[in-house]
Amino acid sequence: MAAKFIHLHTHSHYSLLNALPQLKELVKTAKDLGMTSLALTDAGNMYGTIEFYQTCKKNDIKPIIGVDFYVASRTRNDKQGGIDNRRTRLVLLAKNETGYKNLIKLVTDSYFEGFYYKPRIDRELIEKYSDGIVCIMPHFSGETSQALKNGDTEKAKNVVDWYKKIYGADNFFLEITHHPEIEGQLELKEKIIKLAKETKTQLVAAHDVYYLKPEDKAARDTLVQVNSHSDFSDREQKESSDDFSFVSSDIAENYFKDTPEALENTLKIADMCNLEIILGQAAWKFPNFVVESGLSYDEELKRIAYEGIEKRKLQPTKEITDRLEYELEIIKHKGYAQYFLVVADLLKFSNENGIFTNIRGSVAGSLVTYLTRITKVNPLEYKLPFERFLNPERPSAPDIDMDFADNRRDDVINYTREKYGKDNVAQIGTFGTMMARGSCRDVARALIE
Repeated sequence: MAAKFIHLHTHSHYSLLNALPQLKELVKTAKDLGMTSLALTDAGNMYGTIEFYQTCKKNDIKPIIGVDFYVASRTRNDKQGGIDNRRTRLVLLAKNETGYKNLIKLVTDSYFEGFYYKPRIDRELIEKYSDGIVCIMPHFSGETSQALKNGDTEKAKNVVDWYKKIYGADNFFLEITHHPEIEGQLELKEKIIKLAKETKTQLVAAHDVYYLKPEDKAARDTLVQVNSHSDFSDREQKESSDDFSFVSSDIAENYFKDTPEALENTLKIADMCNLEIILGQAAWKFPNFVVESGLSYDEELKRIAYEGIEKRKLQPTKEITDRLEYELEIIKHKGYAQYFLVVADLLKFSNENGIFTNIRGSVAGSLVTYLTRITKVNPLEYKLPFERFLNPERPSAPDIDMDFADNRRDDVINYTREKYGKDNVAQIGTFGTMMARGSCRDVARALIE
């Protein structure tokens, strides 16, 4: 039996310290309930996008990529205490590749330009990056909801008119949820339905998922309490005794039986969103290393490596030249010479400027890296195999881990930006997990409070 409801407002554990579901469990739950599509709308970020997309594809679930954005109360550049730490929310879903790229741009600018307690967008960014997007005004903490709560129906109508102008009437929806145990929410729901009728705006049903099962509520409440910087809308939900779990289509159908069009529109939006992300087919793109002599990358790497024999005070024995030619041939076949030249360039800059460096890992098995002064160990002397570092049969690129002195790390980053272009240099982050000791401390503190 085909699902009559699609979850379009769903948070995973990538809504940090705010939601519980891991992506595999989230997708499995949707599949077990017979749903054919599922949206991921984490709070202010797209950390889980690719993992979610791949997991959905493996389980024959149509992935819908979105973000539950924080919207600045004024502009993203305003950061005045007591005023700009309050914001509204906006759910945006990618219809296609254009919309997906616009979501990425919105998230990027929300962090680089709009961050104030939370990453924020504003109307200027919303208008600039509106193509290819479905816009859902959330029941909780949406701009229209805030106006309706304040009794300002005229402002709510103006908000609706503005968003319909930006996204088009076909791509804009007012969200309604069913949470009768939260004080004032049934009344707000009726006001949203009335607003939709008066402005001829489409309604869409949602359940604003933060955990999978009703019994997970206590764990999520504790998680939000651990997060001392939670958004006011999160606290509003925590204080209730309601359910933000992953409901089935049957439950949703019962919740919204008086507004069947809102249920139908979840399917309509799912049909509108047809994003295909091509993964694993792009060729490696390395920084543009300029060879002033006019030689090819392979020829330049070979020249530097052979010069390194004399600089390392070695004799060009048959063992050395055979090993060197073997490595160079594999590097050439793989197309990685450019990568080796860039790494050698970064380390040359560091050495010439007195910056302490270190190289870790299997790269020590390469004679090319030793002769180009990337590494400091002669692999022939210690009988280290090259294939441990770069196996001819391995499809992935080589990995050279470089360590730089903490007090000079910024000098290396600045040099890289200046030489290769600031738009081509990025710093990456990792996700830390809460270990047992720290988790127990944080949970105990949250429960006491």
